[in-house]
Amino acid sequence: MASSTPASQRRKVAAASFIGTCIEWYDFYVFSVGASLVFATVFFPTVDPIAGLAASFATYAVGFFARPLGAAIFGSIGDRLGRRRALVMTLVLMGITTCLTGLLPVYDEIGPWAPILLVTLRIIQGVAVGGEWGGAVLMAVEHAPEESKAFYGGFVQLGNPAGGMLATGVFSFLSLFGEEALLSWAWRVPFLISAVLIVVGLVIRTKVEESPVFENSSTPQMHPLRDAIVHNWRPLLLAIGIVAVPSGGYYITSTYFTSFATEDGGLNMTLVLNILTIGSFVELIATIPTAWLADRLGKIRVLVAGIVGLGVFGAITFLVVASGTGGPSLLIAVFVLLRLAGCSAYAALAGVLAQMFPPKARYTSISLGYQVGAAIFGGLSPLAATLLVGATGSVWAVVGLLAVLCMLAAACASAAPQLRDKLADPAPPAEPRSTRAEFGK
Repeated sequence: MASSTPASQRRKVAAASFIGTCIEWYDFYVFSVGASLVFATVFFPTVDPIAGLAASFATYAVGFFARPLGAAIFGSIGDRLGRRRALVMTLVLMGITTCLTGLLPVYDEIGPWAPILLVTLRIIQGVAVGGEWGGAVLMAVEHAPEESKAFYGGFVQLGNPAGGMLATGVFSFLSLFGEEALLSWAWRVPFLISAVLIVVGLVIRTKVEESPVFENSSTPQMHPLRDAIVHNWRPLLLAIGIVAVPSGGYYITSTYFTSFATEDGGLNMTLVLNILTIGSFVELIATIPTAWLADRLGKIRVLVAGIVGLGVFGAITFLVVASGTGGPSLLIAVFVLLRLAGCSAYAALAGVLAQMFPPKARYTSISLGYQVGAAIFGGLSPLAATLLVGATGSVWAVVGLLAVLCMLAAACASAAPQLRDKLADPAPPAEPRSTRAEFGK
């Protein structure tokens, strides 16, 4: 079915989705990198190193558990008042909390109030990002024709590696000043940069048109949260399971990998940050071609292939670090393959999840599915990996965790339904039909 949105407007929406999502993920990822490298020292200095790192990751996880709340709040706003309005609100909230994090006094200055304030801001940040992703996906996908939904959804997914690359790139540059500078003042800089980025994002997001699927909806969205839970509970559970790898597997191979490589692997901090930045760059340039390929080969097929690939190359990456063999070149090569596999899973994810739900309560449904999965798997995976390795003393604990997540995500993706949108126009197409997704469909 052809989209009623002109091609020029689709391109504008795609660009706005990318830039706005890039800014919000940058804000979220600077906290993740800070949790891996800095927060255990400046906010939790009174505990031993392992406990401090675990406390830092627990603070990081709090943001994930706040994300379902943001999904419910801003999903309801997006279903009742429009996708664009909800997206502007999340961008402002995220930018403010990120800037305030960069201004926080540390433990040596105000004692226990420092981690308390850090956790509070992380909760608010989680609420903001919880409402952002689903709206950005729907703005892009609902403007797109049926045969290009994965492609346009890929521009939203492009914001993730771009935001991650900016976050790790800024920290990598600041690490050149030395660990003392990073722990005393330089860690604040990435957070304060958000003040500039939020202005750019607001200018762009306020200029895009509302989703045609929302504008053509004939049913008032009075109780989207209730409708999402009562009527969409089956695809909601499948969506949560699918997110086990695009979120949980990703954070194991990024956030936890950062601390594992520097602490257990003994690698230089700057080298690890550079590897992460290179990986994000590879994912950045591969996302749109992979999303285009998903429309040609099938979104489910590409998603499952990426899930399996991330598990395989994720295991190899940790084993290479643990063995201490091969040098930086081998590690970079393996990590690039890991990011390419992860890209296949993440690039197709927007198109798959967006079409799992009918238009009614879709913003709330896709947001809850993604964010509850992210809270469970993304929020707990780095902490679980830390505790498992601490308890077993073996990297194989991480490999086993990745394998379990991959099996769950692949099974749920294989069972995911896919729907077609119907827009009100002079010659309406057939009623929406649900097809049980098979590989390649």
